[in-house]
Amino acid sequence: MKRKSVWFMNPGQIEVKEEELETPAAGQVRVQTRLSAISPGTELLFYRGQVPEELELDGAIDSLAGGAMFPFKYGYACVGSVTAVGAGVSEAALGQRVFCFHPHESAFLAKVKELIPIPEGISWEDAVFLPNMETAVNFGMDAAPLIGETAAVFGLGIVGLLTTTILAQMPLGLLVGFDPIDHRRSLAEAIGGVTCFDPACENMETILGLVRQAGSPDGFDLAIECSGAPSALDRAIALTGFEGRVVIGSWYGKKPVQLNLGGAFHRSRIRLISSQVSTIGGSLSGRWSKVRRFSTVWNQIRRIQPARWITHRVSIEAAGQAYQTLAENRGDALQVILEYPPL
Repeated sequence: MKRKSVWFMNPGQIEVKEEELETPAAGQVRVQTRLSAISPGTELLFYRGQVPEELELDGAIDSLAGGAMFPFKYGYACVGSVTAVGAGVSEAALGQRVFCFHPHESAFLAKVKELIPIPEGISWEDAVFLPNMETAVNFGMDAAPLIGETAAVFGLGIVGLLTTTILAQMPLGLLVGFDPIDHRRSLAEAIGGVTCFDPACENMETILGLVRQAGSPDGFDLAIECSGAPSALDRAIALTGFEGRVVIGSWYGKKPVQLNLGGAFHRSRIRLISSQVSTIGGSLSGRWSKVRRFSTVWNQIRRIQPARWITHRVSIEAAGQAYQTLAENRGDALQVILEYPPL
């Protein structure tokens, strides 16, 4: 049978190719894709050629085991239905709704262990947010916020909004969001309990005044940087107080990161924490597994219903246009979804 696949051919160049798809081998199933989500952070780095060529696409995912040399397939948020099974796989799997960390393709083969069943009551549109919600949950776990703390989220893209929504459920003393795009700040403030600022336009002393009113004398207790902009990390450090924590969720790829560490930072004992969703932090790994974290992620998807933040639905044939829209950094492009026709 035929399938359609999205290929990253060169920086800024996407092609959709028709390919042959084999029948499932023993232990495999065939999945017909319903939707896939484009990550506006990580995928744009690959689209723009801002990832070191020697870097593996993602060593934790079998379908992304190759290197970042063009051309390649990429993507990691597909939802669909099992339409065929190989030897050794129960026919009870047929028709099952599943999520898979897999590149953008209209159909694909996968081992049963690579699939995550979508729980009842969760829509296709909400389920496709699984990777971003897992990232947001992981940020919260690595940040470990305390009751009454002051916290800031830098970057209110889709991961930033999810992270902010999770933090807003906690009894913090103050929660502030930073983003240069008006619409995203409005979405964050609509969550409730969030005050937002344009990082380029606001006076730092005004922000620190709010932080002091909330009980933190010299800056935020906690900052999470998930904007993808290196300058945001420098600002996060500048607004974090003595012995505060800065969780670095962004992956900057080849972007140069210049930090002002010669001033107050040296004496401030600020902790810089690298947070990456492929693993679980050492302090939690004794009691937390990926399976347990996924259960928490699905619960958050039920609670938050992130499909409300889908802004663009594009057929797979127009995938190149979808990436171009995201690359233009327009304020109205928040979450772009690829849609697939029946095979």
